[in-house]
Amino acid sequence: MDKSLRKPVIAGNWKMNNTPEQTKALIEQMKPLVADADCDVVLCVPYIDLYAAMEAAAGSNIKIGAENCHWAEKGAFTGEVSAQMLKAAGVPYVIIGHSERRQYFGETDVTVRNRVRAALDAGLKVILCVGEVLSERKLGITSQIVSAQTEIALAGVSEEELANVIIAYEPVWAIGTGETATPEQANEVCAIIRALIARLYGKDAADRFVIQYGGSMNDGNAAELLAQYDVDGGLIGGASLVAEKFAKIVEAASK
Repeated sequence: MDKSLRKPVIAGNWKMNNTPEQTKALIEQMKPLVADADCDVVLCVPYIDLYAAMEAAAGSNIKIGAENCHWAEKGAFTGEVSAQMLKAAGVPYVIIGHSERRQYFGETDVTVRNRVRAALDAGLKVILCVGEVLSERKLGITSQIVSAQTEIALAGVSEEELANVIIAYEPVWAIGTGETATPEQANEVCAIIRALIARLYGKDAADRFVIQYGGSMNDGNAAELLAQYDVDGGLIGGASLVAEKFAKIVEAASK
């Protein structure tokens, strides 16, 4: 296997932060800091900030994404945004299945699968989040949980469509807690995901498939995490809200 077959992807997940004006200011700060990146750079922002983000990022190497999308094209789903709406707005990326969506908003493996299907049908690139909670890790069933989440989410996804999917492994116990999986723990689970991709789609597809780590990666630990063979990037929370910190992570991924 050759890690050079995969281009790292560093994606920021702003969560519920920043007004449109703050969005423009932060992206203007980031642009010169990441201009020479040898990795893909994505910022996933709240719906209200999408137009401001795309306007600020225009002409740069920063791509913009949303933080979720609905599975229906349209309908009586107050407060929701469809994948077709995101595509029409010019948004190329979307996060689906983040642990906070699962924990706080009733997201299930089945609704994640439905959202993935809708996003791919609309021509979006998907950052699919999977990961175990602390009790599942303590029970020693991390592999079973992560494999099941991945296989359900990818049900019906063709090998051709898989090229528009990135998986972010995010141990739920390490998100927003300050806890981080060790590089070895992160790599172990990313390797489990890659083995599953190989079983479902073949070794060549698995060798090319990008798997991020998404559990409290920051400017201090990014280099060590990204040096692991099966870690191809990061889904960055808090550190993506500070231009200098995010740029250091991008720099680490570019080496």
